[in-house]
Amino acid sequence: MKLKGRVLFLTDNSQDLRRQLDGETIEGRDEPKAFAVNTDAMISGQACTLGYTPIILGPHFLKNFKETVAEDEIRKGGFQVIVGGDAYGSGSSREVAVVAHQGAGIELVIADSFQRIFQENMVYSGLPFSTDKTLVDRLQAGEDVDLEKLSEELPAFFRAVAEKGGLLPFGTELMNGSFTPTYDTEKQVRPLNAVEKVIAQRVYRGADQSDGVANVEPGDQVLCRSGFRGMHEYTAGMVIDLYKKAYGDAPIEAPELVACFEDHFVLLDEPTVPENVKANRLAPAKRLAEEMVQACAEYGVTLHGPGRDAQAGVCHRIVVEDYALPGTVLCLTDSHSPTAGVLNAFAFGVGSTAMAFALRTGLIPVTVPKVVRVVINGDARGIVSPKDLILHLIGDPYFKEEQWRESPTDTCVMQFGGAGLDQWNVDELSVLTNMTVEGGLMTGMVEPCEAIASFLTAQRGDIDVQAMMVHADEGAIYTRELFVDLADVPLTVASPGDSRYRKPLSECGDIAIHNVVIASCTGGSYSDLKAAAEVFAGKALAPGVRLTVTPSSQAVVTRAEADGLMDVFRQVGAVITPPGCGSCIGNGPGIPLPGEVTASTTNRNFDRRMGAPGPVWLVSPAVAAASAVSGRLSDPSSV
Repeated sequence: MKLKGRVLFLTDNSQDLRRQLDGETIEGRDEPKAFAVNTDAMISGQACTLGYTPIILGPHFLKNFKETVAEDEIRKGGFQVIVGGDAYGSGSSREVAVVAHQGAGIELVIADSFQRIFQENMVYSGLPFSTDKTLVDRLQAGEDVDLEKLSEELPAFFRAVAEKGGLLPFGTELMNGSFTPTYDTEKQVRPLNAVEKVIAQRVYRGADQSDGVANVEPGDQVLCRSGFRGMHEYTAGMVIDLYKKAYGDAPIEAPELVACFEDHFVLLDEPTVPENVKANRLAPAKRLAEEMVQACAEYGVTLHGPGRDAQAGVCHRIVVEDYALPGTVLCLTDSHSPTAGVLNAFAFGVGSTAMAFALRTGLIPVTVPKVVRVVINGDARGIVSPKDLILHLIGDPYFKEEQWRESPTDTCVMQFGGAGLDQWNVDELSVLTNMTVEGGLMTGMVEPCEAIASFLTAQRGDIDVQAMMVHADEGAIYTRELFVDLADVPLTVASPGDSRYRKPLSECGDIAIHNVVIASCTGGSYSDLKAAAEVFAGKALAPGVRLTVTPSSQAVVTRAEADGLMDVFRQVGAVITPPGCGSCIGNGPGIPLPGEVTASTTNRNFDRRMGAPGPVWLVSPAVAAASAVSGRLSDPSSV
């Protein structure tokens, strides 16, 4: 590739961005670049409803980034190379973020580090990338850089995929019988931690061999036998389009272990959703949803949603309720798939290409992660919640700065253990695993504990939970062990812009709150609603405060109604919606109105993530309720 176009340096300085967009070339290779340029910034939730092709998405690439970039300004500006900072591609698993780059004319992405899902999506979609900043100098000096050589620096599996022309052609050859593992299947036995053990037990050795190897190590890239696989409306259309182009009418592998979820768009038509949002999103969202409905009928896949085959609700909550099992490998086309890691499973998000591959082959590529064991001790005193704990953890410099990282393709997982976990149930513990991805991690896994056994016995009936659960071997190795005493964890919030921007609530000062949202796969479980209702009991909303409550599944609604929780929300004047995933991504009630500051129990607070500009603070359900009562970001003990 020769540099015929321009290089765009993504910076937090909007003036520097504007100068580049207006045609100026700046010297900026070694200057600090924007931290954690996220997939919502690359392509908004609104634009994602429009489709999944380069020609559709290209004009929307980076629109409103730092409130500076106009529609189609990147493509029209002739930018060929983009340069970012650490954690480039944070956030959603949406592969359309890569497609948007391509549609905007970007041929090479350079960054200090990449987030796992985004990096995998670039490999599988054929978008060249590098962490070598000297490439900028070479291109600007007129050198013709061989982009194919960049793939030679990748691990063996990624190289093999690139050589075959992508993951889906690789899958065709695998299904035709010409598969030679790019990884060692004859390693010696060694003690494994729980994460490594689950992966090792599911490693694919070949069509004529049983699954499983004695040992996997961080950095290995393997194919694993997948258990449950899932999609929702935002992604299913693209997955099926890729599937049909690659595999035609070939059947899905184990369709009984696949489900689709109508959850991300189901609240768009609710009365309190702003009319401009409905005008921009509703019609194209319905078209995407219909593509998923048709695919489910064609391939015999279970469909969750209002009036569908199975119960409505947020996909991640339903996966925990109905599908996830200890010791299995699960994947969905959504970054918050780690929720199911609460059940001692290895669960993670993937892009559309990886899911199309998994549907056909029953396998999913896994880069074996480094494992940080987080040992929780102490008494939460009914005050510190898992939301406080996970915000405290992912905001720690060790995770925020990815100090665990040694190479560009490294991944990392939190494995949670310790006696302190015993005071929380599966609802509460799932917040820990759900939000590991917000700390730049692949997933989280909870070690075997009574909460898992009790939940699965009650939820699934007669299964041998103890036999399924995976324990670490004695002598297992961890990248690091962190010991956390809950007495040292303050009530914690995330300040606007990124979930890693942690702050003790006591240090936040006087923050006016106008919009409170209790919802999502992170904040809409029965336990979340209960924690909020206990604060609201006998109280009223502060003048001018709006409150939206969205349960995470129909099962949660049924239980919360029976126990009187929903009556508490009605009495306090909340807008109560059917179960779904709306406000977190700007597709439902709770979207910030002009001038509002939001306190939300959701897991992500990127700029404009909730469908409108305006600061969003991430908080626990109890802090959300207290803030709604006081009109200020508040400690529940103060109201």
